Amino acid sequence: MNKKLLIIIVAVIAIAGVFIVLVSRRVPQTATFFNRAASNNILSQARSFESKGDLLSAKLLYQQLVNDFPGSPDIMEWQKKAENINIKLLFSSAITPKSISYSIKPGDTLNKIAREHNTTVELIMKSNNISDSLIVPGRKIKVWHAPFNILVDKSENILWLKSDEEIFKTYIVSTGKDNSTPPGTFKIVNKLPNPTWFKAGAVVPPESPENVLGTRWMGFNLAGYGIHGTTEPKELGKQVTQGCVRLSNSDVEELYAIVPVGTEVTVIE
Repeated sequence: MNKKLLIIIVAVIAIAGVFIVLVSRRVPQTATFFNRAASNNILSQARSFESKGDLLSAKLLYQQLVNDFPGSPDIMEWQKKAENINIKLLFSSAITPKSISYSIKPGDTLNKIAREHNTTVELIMKSNNISDSLIVPGRKIKVWHAPFNILVDKSENILWLKSDEEIFKTYIVSTGKDNSTPPGTFKIVNKLPNPTWFKAGAVVPPESPENVLGTRWMGFNLAGYGIHGTTEPKELGKQVTQGCVRLSNSDVEELYAIVPVGTEVTVIE
């Protein structure tokens, strides 16, 4: 092979290399462009359904955005939208795939209906605009029947309310200082509104500003541990408790209305 031919071959290889680099740089940009166009189209449809009051269709599209475009910088916004719609639908009279239309029978009570469908009296009342325990046979009401479970991530100070494998709602929490919240799987065994705090050497009533339990208590099958409200909302997102899981009072009241006794709670490191 003469020197001139060798120079030509080297030049061709170099040009090919430059071309490959340029193409490889353009492909992701093109893919990003098309992904953005596709996500914007779905987002537009979701907003349209939402504006028309079709919350279920809007929620499904926001969830599709989360699933189809995991690398998008907007994914947290879409997830939050889906979660907010979940709560709106849950507390509304709209029948969803995880709820049923139930016809009240003679002898029924709200407690009986809630026990039979593994839900709460509070949720039945909220979703049907019922203001007292008086119910009339023959009336049709919405009853949620899909189980919920709770996952707490200590390292992130986040609580996820889940229905099946779906993240239904995300809450910011406080967990135990020095990593003292015990990991494991527990069950909620009791629920108390406006709980009294029995601390060492004192009984702190619900109305006291020193009652760190806030407005709701959901106790685990591990004595002394549970999920409750707080008098220190500024400390949420930190490891500051004696081992329990704290939420803001508004969040714990929402969660309290949703999950029944027996709900599984998993705490991970």
